[in-house]
Amino acid sequence: MSRNPSSLILFVAAMALSSCQPSSEIDRADRRGDVLLARDSTTFDSVVPPNATLESLLQEQLPAELSRSVVDAVRGVFNPRDLRAAQPYRITRTIDGLFREFRYDIDADTLLRVVFRHDPGAPQAFDVSVVPVPKEYVTSAVSVEISPDHNNLIDAFDAEGENIQLPLRLSEVFGGEVDFNSELRRGDRLQVLFDRATREGEFVGYGDVKAAILTTGKRTITAFRYVGADGKPAYYNDQGRSLRRQFLKSPLPFAPRVTSAFSYNRFHPVHGSYRPHLGVDFGAPFGTAVNAVASGVVVAAEWAGEAGRMVRIRHTGGYETAYLHLSSFAPGIRPGARVEQGDLIGRVGQTGTATGPHLDYRIIKNGVYVNPLTELSKMPQGESLSAAALPEFARERDTLLRQLSGQLSASSSTSDPASR
Repeated sequence: MSRNPSSLILFVAAMALSSCQPSSEIDRADRRGDVLLARDSTTFDSVVPPNATLESLLQEQLPAELSRSVVDAVRGVFNPRDLRAAQPYRITRTIDGLFREFRYDIDADTLLRVVFRHDPGAPQAFDVSVVPVPKEYVTSAVSVEISPDHNNLIDAFDAEGENIQLPLRLSEVFGGEVDFNSELRRGDRLQVLFDRATREGEFVGYGDVKAAILTTGKRTITAFRYVGADGKPAYYNDQGRSLRRQFLKSPLPFAPRVTSAFSYNRFHPVHGSYRPHLGVDFGAPFGTAVNAVASGVVVAAEWAGEAGRMVRIRHTGGYETAYLHLSSFAPGIRPGARVEQGDLIGRVGQTGTATGPHLDYRIIKNGVYVNPLTELSKMPQGESLSAAALPEFARERDTLLRQLSGQLSASSSTSDPASR
């Protein structure tokens, strides 16, 4: 009688797993939900890299055939193509290297869980489920500074033990006021009050950013989360003026850098001649998310010769934006599609004429290309809260400021050796 090779591998793995885990070990296993995880297991925690597939992710820790079997089992409850870069995942194995469990954070509220069955006679080798994520929130605060040792906010937050998600969230909060790609300098400081999310005592992400104070050069920019009359949360400065502008200052997360500025006479590195460069180049890793800087309608999502894959969006006020050299378009991005500010429209690539992965970002105003780095400074500030809402906002603002100050003072006294 012939056997399916995949079934044979899973059968042998199950037998080995059951034989290496005597009842005494099971009795002292840790419980996580309804799944037994023995203390002799090892875990691998990471985040999904750009352009990874579920199968390629699993194959870094598991045999290829077993990885394909896991992917096949997952399809019934989760589309593997919906795997997203930068999301956390975990692979748990026995000390003998046998697969036990895979967890992937689909989003902030749901978790994909794949557990290897201990019973070799079970009709399926895996239990696969999408489960809600129970979380607890604790209000915390942190203060960071860009310094010679930590020359960007990601490094500065990392030095304080914070995950990259927090500075990325702050780049969204201040996205209409500061371009974290190019405007931050040594000595700039950021204080932030936020909710830290934990699950089973382990860090799983962040909740709301409640308040933040950014000092950059001679500017101090404040942000306070406030739910307006429409029931929607937004961020306002200390005077009650919205931080939301018509355009974000950058279409990318703030890790990238400006590699080529707007110019009417730039030396082209491929063609070897001087020609206009009517946009700003941001150097960024392949697959970095590209977001719409403003709400609008997609007028083009196509191959555009030397520009490679390009998205072009029409906005109000006579503006259009263009995003060149993309590696791919986001789902649903096609002519006529409506996008909102901050929506994913594509990912950084090297298509068309390009010497490396980057985004060529352009702004067109009334049919004329303008410099993105200077045009944004000419746009009006956000709208203010109504006079009727200002007193309540002021009370919430002052409460948040007291919380921020108190949390930072407590953190400082705890970390100061002289206070112990």
